Formats: sequence, C-alpha cells, structure tokens
Amino acid sequence: MVATRTQSTPQKSKSGWFGALFGGVGSFALWLLVALGFSILAEWVGQTWVWQEAGVQHSRNMLAAEIEHLDSDYGRALLTDDPAGYAQGFAETTYHGLVELTGLQHVLAWLAEPPDPQGGRVQAALRSGYDVVEPYVLSALTITQVFAVRLAVLTLAMPVFFLFALVALVDGLVQRDLRRWGGGRESAFVYHHAKRMLVPTVILAWVIYLAMPVAVHPAWIIFPFAALNALAVMVAASTFKKYL
Repeated sequence: MVATRTQSTPQKSKSGWFGALFGGVGSFALWLLVALGFSILAEWVGQTWVWQEAGVQHSRNMLAAEIEHLDSDYGRALLTDDPAGYAQGFAETTYHGLVELTGLQHVLAWLAEPPDPQGGRVQAALRSGYDVVEPYVLSALTITQVFAVRLAVLTLAMPVFFLFALVALVDGLVQRDLRRWGGGRESAFVYHHAKRMLVPTVILAWVIYLAMPVAVHPAWIIFPFAALNALAVMVAASTFKKYL
C-alpha cells in the first residue's frame, strides 16, 4: 500500500502541472475574449451616442491609424523587420479565419441584398432587419481587425518588458547585496506585495490597450506599464531575503 501511494504521487504532480498550464492558457484566452467584447461594445456605444456622424468610418479610421503608428514610428522590431506589415498581415489572417473561412461573409452578403418579393416572409424580415444593424456588424468586424493589430503590437512589445525587467533585476540585486553587506533590514511585506504586481502590470497593459475605444499610440500604453513592471521587479529583487 505504501509503495502504491508513493508511485501515485508523481502522477498527481504531473497532472497538476498540465492542469495549471491549460488553465493558464484558458484564462488568457478568456481575458482576450472579454477585451474583444468590451472593445466592440464600446464602439457600438460610441457609434450610437458619441460619434454618430462618423458611424462605421470611425472604426476604419482607427484601423488605419493603428497601422500608421507602426509604419511611421517603428521601422524595425526585434521579432520582425516590418512591424506594420506583420500587424496588417495578422489582422488580415484573423479576418480571413473568422469571416471568410466560417462562411460569415457569404451570409452577410446575402443579408445585404434587397428583400426578394418571392422569397417569403422570413427572408424579407431578415434582410429588412439587417439594414438596421448592418453598421454595427461592419463596425464589429473592423474592431476585430483593430484588436488583431493591437494583439500583434503587444507580441512585438514583449521584448520591451523583458529588457526593462532585466535591467531592473540587475539593479535590484545590486541593492540587495548592498543591503546584505550593510546590515540593512528585510521587509517581507514589501517583497510579497511587489511580487504580486509582476503579472498584473503585464496583464493590465494587454487589457487596457486591447480595449481602448479610440486609436492610441502603443508607446503611451506599453512604456508606462513596462516601467511599472520593472519597478516591481526591482523592488522584489532588492527586498528579497538576504540569506537563502
């Protein structure tokens, strides 16, 4: 019985790692869907009450502005030599997968046609109703492309978080050694609170940038949160216990 229990223990820990991995991926995908839903909802609210005159063109201007920011200010990136082309290709691939491959494009094209007198009441009701919601559907499709562009930008920006954190880690370890040899006091309270801020500072950058209802330069979102993440890394490293 003892041998059986000892053999089953590694299997539980192994399944726990896999469960944590898939749970993390599922949570990340859920947060992306929430951010996309909020982006579409914010665009619909603005299209109804804020920028009524712009209508669908507002989302199209957002898409053009997001790509222009990359094209004008970021000629190269660590992961690609053409950030604007990479983001635009990512958006086109997303549109192709969600709209064209699923057949949604053909459905929308059929609904956009004028009602056929010989098509029946259901067909006439669907096409008449689509005339009312068509601007919102087109805005949602464009915002999905904006979301894909921003998602590509965030993937290109992750080396920025890494470099900021690396510099902060070195600085924090130097401060820790100075505190160690100088007889400074430890603060587990500060360490644990700084440690808890490591992941949220990255997640907040993703959620806020993806859910912004207006076009914004990525540097205004990425650099402040990268600095906050670096600050958390520095504080956590500098307040880490002196003796292991």
